[in-house]
Amino acid sequence: MSTLFVTGRVLAAANTAASANFAFRSGLAVERDQTRNMATLREVQMRLKSISNISKITKSMKMISSTKMARAQKSMVQARQWGQTSQAFVDHAEVAPEVEGKTMYLTVSSDSGLCGGIHSSVSKATRRALADKPEAGLVIIGDKAKAQLQRSLRDQISLTFSQVGKSVPQYAESCAIADEIRGGVDGGFGKINVIYNRFNSVISYEATTLPIYAEGALTSAGQFAAYEVEDDVLDNLQEFLMANAIHWAIVEGHASEMAAKRTAMENATKNAGDIIDKLTMIYNRGRQAVITNELVEIITGASAL
Repeated sequence: MSTLFVTGRVLAAANTAASANFAFRSGLAVERDQTRNMATLREVQMRLKSISNISKITKSMKMISSTKMARAQKSMVQARQWGQTSQAFVDHAEVAPEVEGKTMYLTVSSDSGLCGGIHSSVSKATRRALADKPEAGLVIIGDKAKAQLQRSLRDQISLTFSQVGKSVPQYAESCAIADEIRGGVDGGFGKINVIYNRFNSVISYEATTLPIYAEGALTSAGQFAAYEVEDDVLDNLQEFLMANAIHWAIVEGHASEMAAKRTAMENATKNAGDIIDKLTMIYNRGRQAVITNELVEIITGASAL
């Protein structure tokens, strides 16, 4: 009997030691899980704070773009009236679409980004237009289109302009660009095709081409003689038509850019809100898991005691 009693005491002691060892290992595992969960929660919390700050920035930029878009649309209405009047004069004079002389292309963009693919649209239209015209010249307004086009059309670029229309495009800027093109193009030109983004609506724009003709094309038009334009006024008339067309294109592109930027910032704010909701759910679930592990640890310790 004494032997069985001693053996029972030994087995009981062994079971107690095994239980204590299991409880110790379980406690270490719970502690490791808790530490890992806390690290994950800190990462989620930091990311949640970062996305919240980004959401505040995009929301503010959306409000600023909305204000700028209202001013750009007001300026666009005036520029469109003058531009359409000049274009009506060219159409009524029956200027031939195909003229003699060098054909040039004027791509209108801007220097700022964060407005979706609005600059890519005019760049793609320019590449399509110059695909089979290696002899045509190219003038670029804006650093965004310049960065996209100089990779493949570097040899055809004649002039580039930047810092144009930073707030609202001014007519004086268009006149300066027209003077620079008229004096800076070697050999002159017969026709300039202006490629710009035409403003259709707040959510829609379209890459459009607007022609500008030289003096020779105007004087050879079928109905131009009906206007009885004197020779000493002809140069001023061509410069005026050119400045009007350039200003119209710049203002239309500026209004399209502000609308696209507003749409881009609105979409970015919505996406940030969706990410914030998902991260908040992940954080809450992780926090609940940490609390549950702490409760399990307390219960396990109380049961061991």
